[in-house]
Amino acid sequence: MAHPPVPNYRLETQAMPILSVRIPQIGEGLQEARLVAVLKQPGERVRRDEPIYQMETDKAVMDVESPYEGVLTEWMAPVDSVLPIGGEVARMEVADGVQEAPAPAHGAPAPQAAPVTTTASPAAGARNANIPPRTRAYAKEKGLTDDQLAQINAPTGKLMPADIDAFLSAAPAPSRGGAFDETPLSQKQRVLSSRLVRGNQLCVPGTISCAMNWEPIAALREAFRAKGGEFQPSSFTMFAYAVAQALKEFPAFRSAMAGDSAIRTYHHAQLGIAVSLPGDELVTAVINRADALDWREFAQAAKASIDAAREGRDQVTEATTISLTNMQSFALRDAVPVVVPPAVATLFLGEVYSGLAQDADQPKLQKMANLALTFDHRVVNGVGAANFLNAVRARCERVGELIQP
Repeated sequence: MAHPPVPNYRLETQAMPILSVRIPQIGEGLQEARLVAVLKQPGERVRRDEPIYQMETDKAVMDVESPYEGVLTEWMAPVDSVLPIGGEVARMEVADGVQEAPAPAHGAPAPQAAPVTTTASPAAGARNANIPPRTRAYAKEKGLTDDQLAQINAPTGKLMPADIDAFLSAAPAPSRGGAFDETPLSQKQRVLSSRLVRGNQLCVPGTISCAMNWEPIAALREAFRAKGGEFQPSSFTMFAYAVAQALKEFPAFRSAMAGDSAIRTYHHAQLGIAVSLPGDELVTAVINRADALDWREFAQAAKASIDAAREGRDQVTEATTISLTNMQSFALRDAVPVVVPPAVATLFLGEVYSGLAQDADQPKLQKMANLALTFDHRVVNGVGAANFLNAVRARCERVGELIQP
């Protein structure tokens, strides 16, 4: 991702101080938190009190604000790491004279729970209200629901992974659904899962759909085949280029929420493309400055980014505001796509089928494809989404004006 230039004040003055950004103490008894997502990248300038990452505590997922103004230099832990309160999560370059915020002291120990019997009771949920993020993540790995967590005894007052193991080993086989195998989630799937959970908490989704005439794209693909040569772009690449051209006129789809009270609009589109991997894993290829590339540049950039994604490289950044998902080869005509933050929209492309032409005086069959757009209603309203979807359809149906073999 290309970031805006950062002032090189190292050349003008002495090297600026590097200070630690630490996990804050929020709430009595809090001992640790999970890093859910980063909202800034190294090299970006950050204002004091601007949200820079998200963390999950026992109670909720929350944005955490920067204690300094300066330039983010590095993240000290990957997403999904469980860090102690006061642990270093990032480093920032700040102006001379700025003092490092003191590391917070750990919260007071949680009160001990009263002795309980091994019989589950309705009060168990309140008894185990203090569940550390590490324990909650372990419970998810074991496939336990919140109701099951409420049945587990916590002798120390805080539910620990060992308490979960004891519960599972003591549970009768029939109550656990019989024999099973457990496989830890891959890192890619854990990242995707974290993004999906974040999206469920933040995004207010709306979905609209339409059918479009696929024959112009199909005819253009045949024209490339007839011409021959090494440059043989796919029909999907042509479709993606039409989307990129539409993004020039719809800045809302190059935008994202910046906190709760501002919208950040990027000067150019970073177009995401969902790429499936063996084992049902999913990563995102990204075409940088997609709306600024000419046709051949776009096709070459799309191929390079998709090839990198197939090697397991997820390229999504906070500037990837819209993603495409292509399900044509899976014989799926319709779907309700999911918005995965930081994106503001996901556009689904369905299979090609024979349908009735929309603009013919007499019934006529032609190749059709359905589009479905899910968008974050906090950023885009229904009319804006409809206008964008119609603009994509119009460019696909006049693709010969955009692309010449």
